[in-house]
Amino acid sequence: MKKVGLVMRKIQFMEAHGPLIYAERLKKLCREFGVEIVFISPERHVSGYDHLPGYEHEKGDLVNYDIVLDKIYAEKIDHVIYTVSGFTFLKMFIKNSVLFPHSFPDPALTGYEMMKPFYGIVDKAIVQTDFLKHEFKTKFGVEDVTVIPIGFDEHLAEKYFDPSQIVENRVLWIGRDEENRQPGVVLEYARQNPDKEVFMVFGGERYRESIKKYKIPDNVKLKFALSQEEIFALMNTAKVYWNSSKFDTFAMPLTEAMAMGKIIVKPSHPCYDHINSRHAFSGNEYNWFELVNMALAAPDKFSLDNRILAFDKFSSTVMKQGYKDFFDKWLGGIPEENEQAYSLAGQSYI
Repeated sequence: MKKVGLVMRKIQFMEAHGPLIYAERLKKLCREFGVEIVFISPERHVSGYDHLPGYEHEKGDLVNYDIVLDKIYAEKIDHVIYTVSGFTFLKMFIKNSVLFPHSFPDPALTGYEMMKPFYGIVDKAIVQTDFLKHEFKTKFGVEDVTVIPIGFDEHLAEKYFDPSQIVENRVLWIGRDEENRQPGVVLEYARQNPDKEVFMVFGGERYRESIKKYKIPDNVKLKFALSQEEIFALMNTAKVYWNSSKFDTFAMPLTEAMAMGKIIVKPSHPCYDHINSRHAFSGNEYNWFELVNMALAAPDKFSLDNRILAFDKFSSTVMKQGYKDFFDKWLGGIPEENEQAYSLAGQSYI
């Protein structure tokens, strides 16, 4: 087995949202074709202070290099995927380093100015969307960029898909209590639409405390740190999935919602252009409420078009093939005994 290090912040390995799900899925899929993903993170993190000058995430990553390098050397790893810009300097020590960004220097995101210098020294990246590939090239001159989606779990999308359980007035939102995610917009929608049932799922237990600053309407149901099984079971019951974030690099729940046949309401920002199907509607804070209500009133309970597109473009099978092809070139070949033929055909959608 060839070893590849996956470097993430400690907190990203601890909370039930995008980074951890990506890491676990990557480890599982790559093992099937002979690559062992080794999780690497510092023993300390500065998440409790990350909004204070001098303690921002990227600066905190810099002071953790000694711990990260010690772990990489102990595992005898010479190929590394790092997921946050603060670890960009790994390329000074590990020649074969590639960035898979969990964030991006976009004006919609807090701290984007601080991220820019780190992205200016990136020379190789893996991204989830063609939009991000274009951004890397036009804004930072990075030509060596590979697009590989974070694939949803087809087994769960099959296991929990049951249109008979859809609640016609139920809206699902998944995110964090962060300014970029705009949970306040969703709460205001719920206040103005008391006949609608709104489920809000937060990725970490820490948000139980932070959301106490909001007044939660009676028609809002809060959930925290759900497992993937719980996410898909709940998602199956909603008619509409709503993403209100200003910007996303992952947007994993959107592809999962597509796979579950949800009618989608999303921002009009081009970072969401890959979520492009018959029942995926783009809007903004001026018309989102109307779009959500129109989607809830649609005669179809679910979208087969959305489901088919997701299985074709965003499945774990597509992700696995993408990483197999990437590692075959990057690692100089994968041992023959691990070679497998993968077919993207034969998926069932209903």
